[in-house]
Amino acid sequence: MDKEPKIPTKEKIVLGIDPGTNVMGFGLILIKGNKYSLLQFGVIHLKKYSDHALKLKKIFDKITQILEEFSPDAVALEAPFFGQNVQSMLKLGRAQGVAMAAALAKEIAITEYSPKKVKQSVTGNGNASKEQVAEMLKTLLNIRELPHLLDATDALAVALCHHFHEGRLQTRGRSGGWKAFLTENPDRVKNKN
Repeated sequence: MDKEPKIPTKEKIVLGIDPGTNVMGFGLILIKGNKYSLLQFGVIHLKKYSDHALKLKKIFDKITQILEEFSPDAVALEAPFFGQNVQSMLKLGRAQGVAMAAALAKEIAITEYSPKKVKQSVTGNGNASKEQVAEMLKTLLNIRELPHLLDATDALAVALCHHFHEGRLQTRGRSGGWKAFLTENPDRVKNKN
């Protein structure tokens, strides 16, 4: 009896980024079908640079280097949360924008997720602490030892959140608007002609 040929499983790499102006976390996961595994994670230390413009350049250079080394299929970023300090928010937005620009320069798709959505996706609790997220990732991705700075695990959580929600996002993104809806759902629309 002949066995049916196995359909090759497409591999995908997702880069998650937790933007920051003093420490920026990054995490990469490898996805094969429904399975995922840890590729790499870490932080970009920026505190040592006093000039904000230099920090932005370092972010762009390091993210570009990661993109060239791992060739991810998608980049997922944690959207900044709204705080009281407008200057901090502005700087954080710039850091996020520079990371996005590095991905756009390589023509890699970008998706943003709110911190609450990331926590909900990984732990089931949108109000989970960084420590709870890290402990869940330790289990999900078989991480032996958690890093000192949890910005790295936050970035991994963003990448995993993207994997968990990607199918839904693609379906929504493919619709093509009202014309596509009409074409795809002829029985739901009455023709007035």
